[in-house]
Amino acid sequence: MSRRPPARRDRSRGQSLVEFSVLVPAFMLLLFGMLEFGFVFTHNLTLEYATREGARTGAALADGNQSLLTCNGDGTSANPGIDAQIIAAVERVLNSPGSPISSNMVHVTAINIWRNDPLNPGIPVAGTVNTWTYSAGNGPPVDTKNLDFIPPGSPVWKPCTRNNGASPDSIGVSLTYDYQMVTPLSAIARFFGGGASSGVISMADRTVMALNP
Repeated sequence: MSRRPPARRDRSRGQSLVEFSVLVPAFMLLLFGMLEFGFVFTHNLTLEYATREGARTGAALADGNQSLLTCNGDGTSANPGIDAQIIAAVERVLNSPGSPISSNMVHVTAINIWRNDPLNPGIPVAGTVNTWTYSAGNGPPVDTKNLDFIPPGSPVWKPCTRNNGASPDSIGVSLTYDYQMVTPLSAIARFFGGGASSGVISMADRTVMALNP
């Protein structure tokens, strides 16, 4: 006796396979997006903490007259002074145990120290930005350890010119960081022609504090 093929069952199996193939990419995209957001959020918190520590150090040291650092430190490689202490405070956070950036310091493209514009909070006064660039272990020494960032050749906002009197200046510390995607989300974005197809997201953070009297 011949049996009739179970056509209805085969069609049901085929339908389930199609539904599965449609849902899995969407589920994976959602999963990778959630994971990537978590990584980005953690990196961003570290950047925020780093700039806050740098600004707090700069605000506490002010122009150096009330600290062990004299006002002679002009921010150059030979005499980095206060600015080197600010960068050291930033680096201590970035290199702290558990920091997601400790092994990716090369992606911190620059750390800036600048005078805040009192009329435009969070914006540097033109011509007052001292940019320290990454150069692993080639920076000036602080506490017997060479910094991973080197100062500008000719700083434009020298510590001695910072006012911490009746109407104190506000110091700003900012940095830029190239975040490298961890999950395959960049490959998915590249497949669909997304903007993050390179797998790199440019991140930045800044903190401003008034100089202590």
